[in-house]
Amino acid sequence: MKIITTTQVLLSLALAVTLGVAGASGQNNSGKNKPRQASSSSSAASKSRGRRVVANSSGEPAPSTTDQPTAPKAVEPSNESSVKPTVAAAKADEEPAETTGTKATEKPGDKSSEKPGDAKPLPVPAADTKGTNAPNAFISLRDQIDAAPSGPERIRLQLKLAEQLVAADKKTEATTELHAIINTDVFDPQGFYNAGNALARLGDFDEAINAYRKAIGQRKGKYSRALNNLGVVLLREGRWDEAHDALLSALQLESFHYAEASYNLGRLYSARGERDLAIREWRRALTVDPEHSGAAHALASGEAGIVVRTEASAKAPRFTKNINRVPEHRAGNTVVSGRSGTSPAARSPAATKVLALDAVSYDFLQRARSLGEHGKLQEAVENYQRVIARSGGYFPPANLELSYVLINLKRNDEALANLLQVANRDGARYPVSYYYLARLYELKGDLILAEESFARAATAYKTKNNSVLLDLSRVRERRGDFKGALAAMEEYVAAMEQQGLKPSWADESLSVLRKKASGEPK
Repeated sequence: MKIITTTQVLLSLALAVTLGVAGASGQNNSGKNKPRQASSSSSAASKSRGRRVVANSSGEPAPSTTDQPTAPKAVEPSNESSVKPTVAAAKADEEPAETTGTKATEKPGDKSSEKPGDAKPLPVPAADTKGTNAPNAFISLRDQIDAAPSGPERIRLQLKLAEQLVAADKKTEATTELHAIINTDVFDPQGFYNAGNALARLGDFDEAINAYRKAIGQRKGKYSRALNNLGVVLLREGRWDEAHDALLSALQLESFHYAEASYNLGRLYSARGERDLAIREWRRALTVDPEHSGAAHALASGEAGIVVRTEASAKAPRFTKNINRVPEHRAGNTVVSGRSGTSPAARSPAATKVLALDAVSYDFLQRARSLGEHGKLQEAVENYQRVIARSGGYFPPANLELSYVLINLKRNDEALANLLQVANRDGARYPVSYYYLARLYELKGDLILAEESFARAATAYKTKNNSVLLDLSRVRERRGDFKGALAAMEEYVAAMEQQGLKPSWADESLSVLRKKASGEPK
């Protein structure tokens, strides 16, 4: 009996061990199947997602072009593309330009996408846009657009269609689709911003301007990237005052820590002939983004800025904490505003006399500029006047910049007096003085002097800003000189057509002026 009992016990133990091993083996097998399930789920999710558009070589993301519709999100995605308008014939003296802006929510130091470069074509999703299935692809996408509810989702599909039309060399149809987006009465600032970028790349600058302004308006003016790109397009159009306001607004929204807007504002100042202000902006761009190659290249060429004599014994005034001051580079016994690095900048062969200030006066000048940027106009006036008084009653950059502030304060007679000094003594160096003189004369109703000043500005800026010819044509027409108005308009249209930028309204304007000119007595 004892043997039988022992045998039963041993059999029971063996059975238990066998069951235990089998259970462990089952758990191991179950564990091995889990990664497979996860991988399968991940693969299915990946297939259900729309394909991303490959970013262009500049590293800028393109407008969203996913294949599957997605619900609009309250938080703005990071797929806002930035404008790189292409121009048929770039101006020889123009910097390679317009790249991305900075979102208001981005950190000041994160500017990796703000590298200037040549414009790239619109990125295109993988679709047969030129083969035998192209018509079907367009029809399918149009059906999706028709079925989509009015709003951001519909605009997203329209942007995708426009991209594919551009890829298929159907730029006219693409432009029509983008125009339809602009005319949509929905709230979608990002959609209008991306439509503006697409139109700018296609060279339709007028409608790009409308798109950017609609995007900015929907965000109640707080859209720094759209403001920057608006400024870029306005600069291309030669609408300098509007470009200045847009770029300055972009900088103000970003507390003047927006490298690309500073770079573009510097380009504007350079085009107007205000080299020292251009240098100031390019140096500010490099302060925010030390690797901004466009600003570095701009600083390395052309004449230097104001030379600051350091022998003055007077103590310079201190800046208040809320005023951003752009630093200078010191070299030897002088401070050269605008020189970057240790290598000397190349002097232009046509460079005029060097402008020099003592250190105290230079600090007053910088203080005036900063106050003006921050809207403290009366204080800016006082500091500009200090610079002028310490310079014997005339220092061209101070007189010129003072006139801008006085115009904003509606003190036009004082502004006129300062502009006259600059125009008479340094008009060749600062032809922008002719332009603002002409505007003030026209405002006063003195059309003869206005025409004379616009004519001087047009001659000086012939290769930089043809839009001054429009002002000249307008004033001549107001004077009843229709032949002269027609001549200026024809010169403007011919110059724009040569650059591939002929406005859509040009032929109509020419027709009207030709009729008026032909009715004049011979």
